Amino acid sequence: MAATDFDSEIKQLQATMKTIGAVLGLDELRREIDDLGEQVAAPDLWDDQANAQRVTGRLSALQGTVERFESLESRIDDLEVLVQLGREEGDADSMAEAETELARLHKSVEQLEVRTLLSGEYDVREALVTIRAGAGGVDAADFAEMLMRMYTRWAERNKYGVEVFDTSYAEEAGLKSATFAIHAPYAYGTLSVEAGTHRLVRISPFDNQGRRQTSFAAVEVVPVLEQTDEIDVPDEEIRVDVYRSSGPGGQSVNTTDSAVRLTHIPTGTVVSCQNEKSQLQNKASAMVILKAKLLALKKAEERAHLDSLRGDVQASWGDQMRSYVLNPYQMVKDLRTEFEVGNPQAVFDGDIDGFLEAGIRWRRGAEAADQN
Repeated sequence: MAATDFDSEIKQLQATMKTIGAVLGLDELRREIDDLGEQVAAPDLWDDQANAQRVTGRLSALQGTVERFESLESRIDDLEVLVQLGREEGDADSMAEAETELARLHKSVEQLEVRTLLSGEYDVREALVTIRAGAGGVDAADFAEMLMRMYTRWAERNKYGVEVFDTSYAEEAGLKSATFAIHAPYAYGTLSVEAGTHRLVRISPFDNQGRRQTSFAAVEVVPVLEQTDEIDVPDEEIRVDVYRSSGPGGQSVNTTDSAVRLTHIPTGTVVSCQNEKSQLQNKASAMVILKAKLLALKKAEERAHLDSLRGDVQASWGDQMRSYVLNPYQMVKDLRTEFEVGNPQAVFDGDIDGFLEAGIRWRRGAEAADQN
């Protein structure tokens, strides 16, 4: 095996970081951080709670981006020093450590580079994810629960907050549907590539004859809205139904009509929330979900109109996009990007970064092709 050319590799990393820094606009980010810091220090900040949450959230996100960039720059500098000392002292252990750190740095820089591709209008937002069981009966419901666990485990790996709004349990096993939020900057831009139909092929644990079963689940991803987003939903366009919560839970489950279902009459959009303790809290959370879905619907209609004007007949983003095969072989493959791994269990345990990065690059390439 050829010896690693550390000088060349380090120069490549430094050049990539310089490009990333230019795309991120670090000087502008630091000026905005200073401005937001002054706003946070103002004694009357929390007089307007909605604005205070926006300001503090934006400040935290920007600080995280700059700190991540600066940390990587520092690690590259440290690697350069480690290699220099290892060479001067002929220290094989130091050179082996440098080899390991170089591999880690390549992965970290690549992940940061992918972040620069998230430049859509709502990419910086938090994500609201809805999973629904599709064709396949009880296997589909079980698959929906497996996907929910996959995304929540991914969030846990990245120390992102997860807030579950609604879970509708199937009779035998799994979930009919679930809606939850991932609280992290760029969660929407990152997870939006997961939208579409997911397919599972396996020997069904629910079939006493041990036959292979194919089942489907749909994943929907929309951005969490901010107070400044203009989505007006008149009261007369909404039907409110209350009912008792179901499924595992605490003392308030199955005892009071605290769960809320909202129906937007003009579009037929239905959302529900049952995971808060009071009807008022559930209604407020359901309204957040409804507005997010109505915004996504509005954007989809605008895109469809533009596509019709330019005669776009390509399949829309969000069709069947990934297969999880557990039998007769083990593989998870994205049908759009061709990215695949041979360890489905790791994927179901939340190791989906490779799929996310490939999807983001694929989408950026498709968008660039549309513009040409």
